[in-house]
Amino acid sequence: MKRLILTTLLLSTAAVAAPAPKAPTFDTRRISRDIETLASDAYEGRGPATPGEEKSIAYIAQQMKAAGLQPAGDKGSWYQDVPLLKSDIVGTPQLSITAAGTKRPLTQGSEIAVRAAMTGQTSVAIANAPLVFVGYGVKAPERNWDDFKGVDLKGKIMVVLINDPDFDGGEGDFGGKAMTYYGRWTYKYEEAARQGAAGVLIVHESAPASYGWATVKNSNTNTMFDIVRKDPAASHVPMEGWIQRDLAADLFKQAGLDFEAAKAAARKADFRAIPLKATLDAAYTVKPEVITSHNVAGILPGAKHPDETVIYSAHWDHLGVGQPDAKGDRIYNGALDNASGVAALLELARAYGSAPKPDRSVLFLAVTAEEKGLLGSEYYAANPLRPLATTAGVVNMDGPFGSEKTRDFSMYGIAKLDLLTMLTETAGTEGRRYTPDARPEAGLFYRSDHFSFAKRGVPALSYSPGRDLVVGGAARGKALEDAYTRDRYHQPADQYDPKWNTGSVQSDMTILYTLGRRLADGRVWPNWSTDSEFRATRDRTVSARGK
Repeated sequence: MKRLILTTLLLSTAAVAAPAPKAPTFDTRRISRDIETLASDAYEGRGPATPGEEKSIAYIAQQMKAAGLQPAGDKGSWYQDVPLLKSDIVGTPQLSITAAGTKRPLTQGSEIAVRAAMTGQTSVAIANAPLVFVGYGVKAPERNWDDFKGVDLKGKIMVVLINDPDFDGGEGDFGGKAMTYYGRWTYKYEEAARQGAAGVLIVHESAPASYGWATVKNSNTNTMFDIVRKDPAASHVPMEGWIQRDLAADLFKQAGLDFEAAKAAARKADFRAIPLKATLDAAYTVKPEVITSHNVAGILPGAKHPDETVIYSAHWDHLGVGQPDAKGDRIYNGALDNASGVAALLELARAYGSAPKPDRSVLFLAVTAEEKGLLGSEYYAANPLRPLATTAGVVNMDGPFGSEKTRDFSMYGIAKLDLLTMLTETAGTEGRRYTPDARPEAGLFYRSDHFSFAKRGVPALSYSPGRDLVVGGAARGKALEDAYTRDRYHQPADQYDPKWNTGSVQSDMTILYTLGRRLADGRVWPNWSTDSEFRATRDRTVSARGK
């Protein structure tokens, strides 16, 4: 796989090999202090539009200023205003399903997790809405696939599987095990709106979702955010949520169907929607309001080509204060996700600030509302502070440090781009080899802020530290990663621990710094591989970059 990627890209090693100043020795204790500070209870889980945001963005701006950066936000400030629709469910939603003549009440966060409506409406009132199983809920004309043929979903509730049709079989019309965008929950919600459904319920299963029910519950039953849209109903239905697999299996059984058999049928292009002979009732009040959150932006102007930009990015937000865990803890501190990425961003800013100025400008961007759907980076990419056409590349950091020292590195997803070639060469000087994303089926490429740039053509990747541990190898690395996903990811337990092993930090930071310097001090414009879906968009802006 590594050889395939490296030989299919356009730039030769000589072309991308711009010399870079030697990376400094990074202050691991200072990085740890940044993580500890941002993940402390005083920052209340860094929820957008909360006192935790005010503290977080002030701290980040203060550290950027101390590092020698200049403010790059709106009107000469450190901040870019990001208007967002904020929605909360008021009180306890009343939810039930009626099947085989029996009405079954559902408990929010237990069998079901519904989100506050993102349509701007102040209440949800659904009565006797029929449930219809629509397989994976995919409409992909380019793949000759349509899960909606012959069905009218107006006034009905879509019941849909997570991931895409190739997940279980590992091969098919969707490229095999690696998730396409059709597998993301965001796509399911968007397609439900296009189909005119009254609501959508995604069936949760840990393997195809790549996380457990605790993550679903914690991510969907608190405050919701979205970008401000002219027509929100074009992207959202009134009720969006998830149900547990066991509830889905019971519904299928009561309808005289077998859940696993229906899943198998949904993996084929001739699948047709199946009525589940059940109805849903939902009633709850929603409080919508438009608020302003903030991206934080600091820049080091380039010495020779200040109008050209290299971006380092990381999201500063987490889930804030939410439902208590078994210990009664309600603060979702987000130490690894993503105080660690912000700490890396700040330490890189300090390194650049004390080194010779780069030829291109380097923008350090801490974005908001990643946990709500990449909203801060989406807003930046739609309203860039620096032109995207002359942005040479984006290096995103979302949990950038290994659990321990590793022999490899990776990135989210399996996209092919020149920036990966540069990253592979850079990491090689640290004795680290590239390993393809170990979980392409998790769709991580679509779940971090680099995607907002990638879909607009900008070469962008999200760095992953790998998991082939020097002590214990890939098996132990996987075990530690799985334990984090199961026990800490999007849970109050994602807290700073002074006993963390920081063995990977120096190497990870050196790789990130050197990659950015090579890009900032070079004259190349990395691109996507010729068969990438993002290549044409980037090529359309080539005239803006000159020679």
